[in-house]
Amino acid sequence: MSYVDEVLARVKTKNAAEPEFLQAVDEVLESIRPVVEANEELYKKEAILERITEPDRQFKFRVAWVDDNGQVQVNTGYRVQFNNAIGPYKGGLRLHPSVYLGIIKFLGFEQVFKNSLTGLPIGGGKGGSDFDPKGKSDREVMAFCQSFMTELSKYIGADVDVPAGDIGTGAREIGYLYGQYKRITGLYEGVLTGKGLSYGGSLARTEATGYGLLYMTEELLKSHGQDIAGKTCVVSGAGNVAIYAIQKAHQLGAKCVTCSDSTGWIYDPEGIDVDLLKEVKEVKRARLTEYAAARPSAEYHEGRGVWSVKCDIALPCATQNELLIDDAKALVANGCIAVCEGANMPTTLDATQYLQQNGVYFVPGKAANAGGVATSALEMSQNSERLSWTFEEVDAKLNQIMVNIYHNIDDAAKRYGKEGDYVAGANIAGFEKVVDAMLAQGVC
Repeated sequence: MSYVDEVLARVKTKNAAEPEFLQAVDEVLESIRPVVEANEELYKKEAILERITEPDRQFKFRVAWVDDNGQVQVNTGYRVQFNNAIGPYKGGLRLHPSVYLGIIKFLGFEQVFKNSLTGLPIGGGKGGSDFDPKGKSDREVMAFCQSFMTELSKYIGADVDVPAGDIGTGAREIGYLYGQYKRITGLYEGVLTGKGLSYGGSLARTEATGYGLLYMTEELLKSHGQDIAGKTCVVSGAGNVAIYAIQKAHQLGAKCVTCSDSTGWIYDPEGIDVDLLKEVKEVKRARLTEYAAARPSAEYHEGRGVWSVKCDIALPCATQNELLIDDAKALVANGCIAVCEGANMPTTLDATQYLQQNGVYFVPGKAANAGGVATSALEMSQNSERLSWTFEEVDAKLNQIMVNIYHNIDDAAKRYGKEGDYVAGANIAGFEKVVDAMLAQGVC
């Protein structure tokens, strides 16, 4: 049995109840086989694969808070510090009822390679809770965040572990979390990213993941002799990533005709109205039915269906495993030429393979959505220097980072005889840097 197969078998036995984590590990280890086989004796002796698939540490804790009726509520909080070979742990905090340890481990594992791809000195981690901020008052959200940070603050720091936002954790939540960290520690430091501009946040951070996704998509098409201008895009999601992906796509001359939330989806053949979408989702925190009611050209549909719309480019920006094999078949049948992931692992393994086998350019989330964490690292730099860069400065750095990531993953795929396989290229390029650092630092 090969070293890769040995470790895969061990990980699957040990983490049998965590399918998302197993899916992520399987994808990475399968695609880095050529690298491991070329260095099998050394990597096995140093237990590289065992060390890279086992988190440095993981925390699970009770979060007790009081709701507006005076009732005490209890949620579970998590933080997984996965690997800090190239820098402090870095990764968001997800607040959603689906959160459990397996989700956090999958996200933290992916974050190791995503952060490596940025070229910036940040390691991988992730955290969150099964708390649902939807429908909660500002006071209830504050009560939860303060209780959550009271425990989390013991394990994080500007040079140790720097959390950020994710699903359910936006500007409001980051503000409450930061205030509590400052209250407990007395430190005014860059311990969180995605902060408000008035207290250390970075311009362009809000837009970064969505903008970066489109910079990646633009460079991908350009390298294949195509122009993004004039292309029709379908987008899932209606949160931060989706909104700013749609905005940047329109700026680049493409047209996005769909978006979705947890209850349904919009088809707008005239192109999604970004200002209206922001009003519905960022201001009113309402459902997409309100978008359809205010936009005569829009159709609202219950349930799933975004991937049934004819398009040139698909941008999954909602959540994990949302693009299934039947969706992949529909995209191929409708002439889709590229799928670039704005969310973390939104495409199932069989759907990914089907898209690749049918000639669709496919860029995984660890490369395509790395603009968010890259700009978080730029926020960390500004905090350390006590400086604030202009929007244009940050945006230009973001654009260059995404262009560099594309060429790094393209080159890595070519070096191992996998030209055009950007999943393998992303995993290989991310893995090589982390392993070099691990070997240099000895057994730790």
